[in-house]
Amino acid sequence: MTTTAETDQLEALSGARPGEVAHADLDNFEHGFPPGFGPGGWGILAYVVGLAFAAFQILISAWNILPSQAARGIHVGFLLLLTFGLIANFKARNAAGRALGWILGLVGFGVGLYQWVFYSDLILRDGDPSTMDLVVGTLLIVLIFEAARRLMGNALPIMCGICLLYWFFGQYLPAPFNHRGYGFDQIIGHLSYGTEGFYGTPIYVSATYIFLFIVFGSFLEKAGMIHLFNDVSLGIFGGTRGGPAKVAVFSSGLMGMISGSGVANVVTVGQFTIPLMIKFGYRRAFAAGVEATASMGGQIMPPVMGAVAFIMAETLGVPYAEIVKAAAIPAILYFASAFWMVHLEAGKYGLKGVERALLPSPLKALRERWYLALPLAVLVVMLFHGFTPLFAGTMGLALTVGLLLGAGFAAGLSTQTLRIVFWIGLGLIAAALFREGLDIRYVAGLIALLVLANAFTLGGRTTLAISRDALADSAKTALPVGIACAIVGTIIGLMTQTGIGTTFGAWIIGLGQSSLFLALILTMILSILLGTGIPTIPTYIIVAALAAPALEKLGVPLIVSHMFAFYYGIMADLSPPVALAALAAAPIAKENPDKIGWEAMRVALAGYVIPFIAVYAPALMLQPGDPMANVIGFWPAVIYATFKASVAIGLFGMVAIGYLFGRLTLIERVLCFVAAVMLFGEFAYSDPLGYLLAAAIVLRHWFAARNAAPAPA
Repeated sequence: MTTTAETDQLEALSGARPGEVAHADLDNFEHGFPPGFGPGGWGILAYVVGLAFAAFQILISAWNILPSQAARGIHVGFLLLLTFGLIANFKARNAAGRALGWILGLVGFGVGLYQWVFYSDLILRDGDPSTMDLVVGTLLIVLIFEAARRLMGNALPIMCGICLLYWFFGQYLPAPFNHRGYGFDQIIGHLSYGTEGFYGTPIYVSATYIFLFIVFGSFLEKAGMIHLFNDVSLGIFGGTRGGPAKVAVFSSGLMGMISGSGVANVVTVGQFTIPLMIKFGYRRAFAAGVEATASMGGQIMPPVMGAVAFIMAETLGVPYAEIVKAAAIPAILYFASAFWMVHLEAGKYGLKGVERALLPSPLKALRERWYLALPLAVLVVMLFHGFTPLFAGTMGLALTVGLLLGAGFAAGLSTQTLRIVFWIGLGLIAAALFREGLDIRYVAGLIALLVLANAFTLGGRTTLAISRDALADSAKTALPVGIACAIVGTIIGLMTQTGIGTTFGAWIIGLGQSSLFLALILTMILSILLGTGIPTIPTYIIVAALAAPALEKLGVPLIVSHMFAFYYGIMADLSPPVALAALAAAPIAKENPDKIGWEAMRVALAGYVIPFIAVYAPALMLQPGDPMANVIGFWPAVIYATFKASVAIGLFGMVAIGYLFGRLTLIERVLCFVAAVMLFGEFAYSDPLGYLLAAAIVLRHWFAARNAAPAPA
């Protein structure tokens, strides 16, 4: 589970090691907390709470021991407890300040626990809350808003606060923006209890799928998956033209398969790739922009996509595997577009690759650590065989933990023969468990035996400590996502009780009846504007509630309409003036975040058009309703849509970088843009015209570049 000597040399060149995390901004913890849990006993307290949080989440994922409402309440309680506690640990200047933070956290935990202690009573008095219910519900609102403010800044709490004000006083606005008016008890009851406010679908997903897959990714990382990804990426692409940037794209894509978090990818993979790109000639802003673009794609990269994918599956009532299938081709195209951009940039500035002597062997890396891919393989197989994401994720996590603990125990055995016998025996036991139907009790028993076995060897105890740290770190990582899922319940509650989303949806439908393209542009602008100030999860939820139903009524397939909102929520994290991914990359690259944001938008230019192509060619997302499917059949339509999107991506890359076989003139770039737009236009003969124009430009440029090349001596 260590890097190769060649990779160590490259890490020395870049000045960083993969897996290291950049120091967090102590005024905004949305990008993550600093390493550790705080000073002295306060840090130990936070560490223990993190372990308890993770243990509780794994317990309710494996066994359905609590009613859903009670589990959501305790989940929110843990989120508030650890959020206030950790922020106090890192920001308070003295023990009194830290104690105050922990007291707020304990109050938050008590408010969440209230859902479990009075579970039956709350059901009986649903719609008629008691005075204590109103007090606790109001306290929950205050604590969630304050936790979100401290964790993520002012933008999201202000937006949700405006929604809350509208909820209370919207009856005084002129039509059609007014509502009928709601009493204090109605609003508090709807928001703080039941399943259409704070405890709605987003917090349910946070309490189940999201936390479980965060733990899953954390254990894979501890097992050495990042090193494997870096070795494979370096070995395959490191020596090619502009190799370090291609390594960044490819390794970030691989990392995205297990993390599902854009910012997390930036601050882990980016610690290695950004300095390496800079060392080999890429401009600082461009290097950071490449990593930001590639890292944000982690949220759309199956099998472990971002939290939004799980929320989407629950919202639409479809299996998670359907979301994975819809996302697969666009995700590949997204990373292909970033790869194409860095290839053109390297050609434009004559950037070379890494010396072959320094590169690790990808075959050797796979031969030594192939087993790390087993959990991902099992996860994919189970998802596509109809298992729920919760069960598939639990089994994937169990397999990862088993591999980690097994490696720790095997390292303590005296001979290679004993190690081989141990692994064969463990494999046979695992196969027997699969054959018997994967009873979670037997799986847990096997994990318990491995824990016990590791406790008696030095290497095993080290492995147990690594596993324990992975659990605690997972709880810390889950806080920004969980708090965002909680506070966005304000918007969900407002929508469900007042029906205000219908007004906006009717506006989009009216616009779309004259031009679907204009309706899509409006939806894209809404997503990007919202996403510049708030995280992807609330951006998706707001846009999906407002615009996705309207797009569906205009003929856009349901999953495509939701993926459209999802994509541009991600693009918002690359778009200035906020550009969260650029902010995370800035301290690593030592460059201005705005410059990084503009470069990231340029690198991701093709990614901005993939959702448009999917709307007009739903086969790109493996969805029905593609016009070409009626002519040539479904799978040929999928191939055609993929080809068309690839050509459009190629053209947009030429526009953004200004290079193909040589530097492009301004007129050539303009014509490339026109050809690319034609390929996702809605007018007659747009595709043939786009192909003809693209072919003419490429051929003319090839001949011009060939004639301009110096004759050989």
